[in-house]
Amino acid sequence: MNSNKIRFFRQRIPSFECIPGCHDCCGPVTTSSEEMARLPRKSAAEQEKALENLSCPHLGEQGCTVYMERPLICRLFGTTPALACPHGKRPQLMIDEKIEQQIHQFFKETRQVLV
Repeated sequence: MNSNKIRFFRQRIPSFECIPGCHDCCGPVTTSSEEMARLPRKSAAEQEKALENLSCPHLGEQGCTVYMERPLICRLFGTTPALACPHGKRPQLMIDEKIEQQIHQFFKETRQVLV
């Protein structure tokens, strides 16, 4: 059931071009257990190092190493005034407010874990 919700939300979050090399939104985030299960496992040392750097353990030298499977929260950055890009990048049309509310409700209803 959550797979369908995640797919539904992913299809409704607009995309946009980021500034090449920018990773300002790639900090520590939480995600649903189901989305976490889609990501490669990182060692405790890798997770600890990322947390110390206020980064994501999936951030590599060339950017996000799990971009196609990145969690919903990562996809939301820059698509809503609540999670605005610090450089002003954004999609032509921001996310529909009702969809954003549904995503935040999904976050509240599902077990969240640190990426």
